[in-house]
Amino acid sequence: MFEGALLTVAIVFLFLHSWRSTIITGLTLPISVISAFIAVYAFGFTLNFMTMMALSLCIGLLIDDAIVVRENIVRHIHMGKDHVSAARDGTEEIGLAVMATTFAICAVFVPVAFMKGIVGKFFFPFGITVAVAVLVSLFVSFTLDPMLSSIWKDPPRNPLIRLPVIGHLMRGTDRLLDAMHAVYEWLIGWVFSTRRYRLWLPAIGVWAALRQRRLAALRPRRATITPRGVVLWAGVASFVGALALAPLVGSEFIPDADNSYISMNVRMPVGTSLARGNEKMKQVEELVRALPEVRLVSTQVGDVDGSRNVGNLSNQLVKRSERERTQKQVEEAIRKAIAPIPGADVSLGQRPIFVSLLGPDPKVLDAEVLRLADKIRGIKGITDLETSVKPGLPAYAVRIRPDAVRELGLTPTQLAASLRSFVNGDVATYWTAPDGEQVEVELRLPQLLRENVAQLDSLPVAYAKDGTPVALSRVADVVPVINPEVIKRQDLQRRQAIYAGVTGRPSGDVGKEVRKLVDATQLPPGYRFDMGGQSKEQAEAFAGILLALGAAVIFIYIVLASQFGSFLQPLAIMASLPLALIGVMLALLVTHSTLNLFSMIGLVMLMGLVTKNAILLVDFANHGRRAGLATAQALLQAGLVRMRPIMMTTAAMIFGMLPLALALDEGGEIQAPMGRAIIGGVVTSTLLTLIVVPVIYSYLDDLATWAKRRIARGPATGAAGGAMPQHMPASKE
Repeated sequence: MFEGALLTVAIVFLFLHSWRSTIITGLTLPISVISAFIAVYAFGFTLNFMTMMALSLCIGLLIDDAIVVRENIVRHIHMGKDHVSAARDGTEEIGLAVMATTFAICAVFVPVAFMKGIVGKFFFPFGITVAVAVLVSLFVSFTLDPMLSSIWKDPPRNPLIRLPVIGHLMRGTDRLLDAMHAVYEWLIGWVFSTRRYRLWLPAIGVWAALRQRRLAALRPRRATITPRGVVLWAGVASFVGALALAPLVGSEFIPDADNSYISMNVRMPVGTSLARGNEKMKQVEELVRALPEVRLVSTQVGDVDGSRNVGNLSNQLVKRSERERTQKQVEEAIRKAIAPIPGADVSLGQRPIFVSLLGPDPKVLDAEVLRLADKIRGIKGITDLETSVKPGLPAYAVRIRPDAVRELGLTPTQLAASLRSFVNGDVATYWTAPDGEQVEVELRLPQLLRENVAQLDSLPVAYAKDGTPVALSRVADVVPVINPEVIKRQDLQRRQAIYAGVTGRPSGDVGKEVRKLVDATQLPPGYRFDMGGQSKEQAEAFAGILLALGAAVIFIYIVLASQFGSFLQPLAIMASLPLALIGVMLALLVTHSTLNLFSMIGLVMLMGLVTKNAILLVDFANHGRRAGLATAQALLQAGLVRMRPIMMTTAAMIFGMLPLALALDEGGEIQAPMGRAIIGGVVTSTLLTLIVVPVIYSYLDDLATWAKRRIARGPATGAAGGAMPQHMPASKE
């Protein structure tokens, strides 16, 4: 969080060339964060993973409103106004745009805060924390920043520009902005020029042939397209390309994190004694300790998950910065090292694949589960596969002879109680020690009389009327049996299950292939599959996020329509939303991240962030249109004037989230996809918004003009829609 705040403040200093402006805008950060802490306390939240992640993401966002307000005030000062007038006029001019951007962000996070399910419980404090922080930043931008700007004046000359390093950076920033202004002016001139480019579109000929029902018309037709059309279709192509990249990115529920900790379960054959299991676990422990990355090993033998033939190893690795191999690579090394040990099945970490089969007959369940497990083993990425089908525990059952028991007047409960006293023992009484401590006195047979099953036959389990002891062999038979290790039920039915881990591939992609196998498997009547684990959680979480995303888009439109007083202009602003998707996919693909719970939340957050640039552009273009400028001239002026705050807010958001995206801390891989998705989306949406949004704005302006003429004059004659006049001079084409 602190690294992002320092980088954000440095960006403000480089762009505004003033330490006073840096302090004025930077004050928003501590005030907003402290206010968020107050909100966390008021709502009964804690400083946990979600609230701290919300504040980390907000660092680049909280300062945006202050940057825009302060930059506009500085612009009015450079126009020759005094500081008081510049603070008042600059804040008033930019007020609508700043409020619209902040309310759009709140409109995004209100649905996120009220998502259903376990994910909603997690992200409720996340959404509330972000919403409160940005609302406080808006309040500070409209009160404290203008007040300080009106009384804290910058000197007429900037002495910092003469410093060796800082001066070079400032001048370099100015030269970069000048170059961007020149390029942007040329691009807008080309976009709104009257040039037309020829296209060969065979589809037009096919359409004409279908309409005219003549094969002669089935030939390529020539068509032309304007630069505006080129830009519009380029924006559409970026959205389609983003959708095409989604399968290459892959999906999973929660990304794997390198937290320097590996949990291992070792399963030995059923019936393994504790002594034998201890020997096996010592072999495994020695091999694990031999790895240089392992710092500490804690071993537990028996009584793991209710089974005596299972052991657990908790392995603490050295810090990530002190080892060359990642946690995943260490896990693969452990698997290879333990593979030669016979009778030890090892599973490491979480196993996201879980498929259960429900039905009445245990034999059918076992056969079907084993058949499906063989198919699942063939899926690329599957590892540590295990089924709940086990050979069972060897045991002895006491089969009672009904006639003999009835003759002696015994009951099964009495026989069971007698055998339990002989073998397991019962507490007969308590003895008080000299120090006053109560000691249990347990009564049972000596060890020599209960070493084998044959000795049970001679045990006296009852007494005849004449006092003669009755041996167990007279009333019951002791026979060997195989008992199931554990009987599991789900929905009042027997259940067998398949567990598997994933390595080398996103767990979501592997889960989809498993789902296809499950759907393609034919089962007897009365049996059904039920997929759980992370696949089920991922489907529920993604469904909730997509629902929140749809609600956020609707709320954003309502907010923008109310702020701008128009039903069409919000469409131009919201066109920046799909333009961010290509950046998200490219960023995740390049950084080998996936579409997971956190990157999807980052995508939702983008819905509020990427509209900021479009709002600034459209708001200033509206000022130009009201001043009498043509559409293209108003858009060009808006882009040139708003270029600096747009670049400043974009750079602030990127550098504010850069520490999060780099995953510098232990376990940072969980949050990193969120930062990477936001950075990629902000970059592409900024570049595309400056070109595509003006084009859509102009089309919507033409549509509004055509609609007004149609309503005023009735049905139009001639070309509908009215081509745009030549907005730009020929020299700018």
